[in-house]
Parts: sequence; C-alpha cells; structure tokens
Amino acid sequence: MRALLVVNPAATTTSARTRDVLIHALASEMKLEAVTTEYRGHARDLGRRAAESEDIDMVVALGGDGTVNEVVNGLLHHGPDIDRLPRLAVVPGGSTNVFARALGLPNDAVEATGAILDALRDETERVIGLGLAAGTPGTEDEAAPARWFTFCAGLGFDAGVVGRVEQQRERGRRSTHALYMRQVVRQFLEEPNRRQGVITLERPGHDPVSNLVLSIVCNTAPWTYLGNRPVYASPNASFDTALDVVALSKLSTPAVARYATQLLTSSPERGPHGRHAVTVHDQTDFTLNSKVPLPFQMDGDHLGLRSSVTFTGVRRALRVIV
Repeated sequence: MRALLVVNPAATTTSARTRDVLIHALASEMKLEAVTTEYRGHARDLGRRAAESEDIDMVVALGGDGTVNEVVNGLLHHGPDIDRLPRLAVVPGGSTNVFARALGLPNDAVEATGAILDALRDETERVIGLGLAAGTPGTEDEAAPARWFTFCAGLGFDAGVVGRVEQQRERGRRSTHALYMRQVVRQFLEEPNRRQGVITLERPGHDPVSNLVLSIVCNTAPWTYLGNRPVYASPNASFDTALDVVALSKLSTPAVARYATQLLTSSPERGPHGRHAVTVHDQTDFTLNSKVPLPFQMDGDHLGLRSSVTFTGVRRALRVIV
C-alpha cells in the first residue's frame, strides 16, 4: 500500500517528537510519503494531487478539523468516486477533532494511529456521506465556490462565534473551551439580529421557514465537544444519511439560557427542542437565505459573510479507514 501523510505542523496537540513517532509507526506498515503543510490550502492541494494520482491508495490527515476539511476538498475536487479515490484516514491533532471523534476514533494521536493500523490489518472501512455548500445561483453569492464539509456548517450566530475565536487565535490566544464560551457571550451581546431573525430556510416541496436567528447544518452527531462531553445539536444526524438542520427563531436572554442548557444536557436521544426550535432531518437539497450578509462557517472555518447558501447532502461520498 502507498499512502500520503499530510502533516499540519501547527497542530495544537501534537509535538514534533510525537509526529515523528507516528510517522515511523505508519511507515512500518506501508510505503509512506509524509508532507508538511506550508500554507493555507496546502492540504487541499495535496489531497487533489493524491486524487489525481494513480498509485496512492490512502491519504492520512494529521491535524485538526481544518486540515481534514482541506484534504477532503482536495480528494473530492473532481467529485465523489468511492471506487477510484484514495481512502481517508485521520489522526487527530487539533483542539477538538470533531470529525475523528464522530467516527469513533480515540482523541489521542498515538491511540488513533494504532486504531488505524488495526483497521488496515482487519481491512475495515466505512463509506460516509458529506455536505456540499455553494453560493445560490441568481444571488450575489452565486460566484462563491462549492465546498465540502465533513461534520457541520452554520450561517449566522455560531459562525460569528467561530470568526471571533479565529481573531483571538490570530492574536496569539490558545484555542480553549473557555475562549469559545467568552466569544459566545460577546456574540450574543453584540448580535444585531437576535430579536428579529433574518434567515429563511427553503426546501423543495415545503413552505419556507422564515425569521430564523440561528441556523446550524449537521452531517453527524455529536455536533461538537466541550472537553470530553459530546454536544448534540441534531441527535439524528449521521454519516449514513443526508443533512440535518437545527434553527432557532428567538435569541432572547431566557431563550438562550433555555437552549444553552438543552445543548449542555443533550444526548443521542434528545437535542434542542421547543416552540422556537426548528429541526429537519435527512435533507438532500435546501437553501438558507438571509436578508443581510451573515457570518458563514464550515467545519469550524470562518469563510466570511454570505447572504444565500445552497446545501446538498451527498450520501456515500468518501471511504474512511475506521
């Protein structure tokens, strides 16, 4: 087997020594080429190179969810083809590692490497679905390129929080759960549209759902983790189905307290619920429109402001080693 290892040297939870140990462990079982990323988008370029190669059987992403997202977008640059494309393996190296943990991999890089090697020996893999988001034709965002995401996307409040966290990290702050919680509070206090939502969910064959304040698109559950605690925004979301949406039509102080409590106590059986909560399951095609440009994020990566995003849930898009 020939594999390409894509290494993010800025991965927050792995040291250079740990990465060397992981590389040697993987190289003992396969013909391995390890490449360290040097710029934003480099992992995507490497994934595309692997997809266009005729002799790479697997791509291993060593890094956080952002690195995984780039690799996936490179692998699927020409679209899904599970019979031809290299398989994906993930060694978690970020602060949260939602995708790897949602697949059932350990959150420790060394243990996850061992699990991947076991899976290769046992010849076990999984075919998963992914989400695709693009600018909506006929809108000012139609030129926005289509991009794949592995576990979530968001238009509005949660994307604003992601943007704030990225700004803090650029200033040298460490990515911690305390940092996220502080930015959640600041985003709430400064959110201009929390009393009157500006987002509309449109689905073929259904009436539009308007005046939404917050909208989250999930491709799996959990939605995220607070330390070791999984948080379920859409408990029924799965890599085996299309996309789920959870949205809120009110963000008053009492509503935020209620839904924050529901998220913190969520489980695989129950997520946010109530008369201001909108949930839809297993959607293959829908659009989120906003009356004003809002922050947009995919897999925890802030992508700027968008007014209209069209989503597609693609089942059986990629083979993953688990």
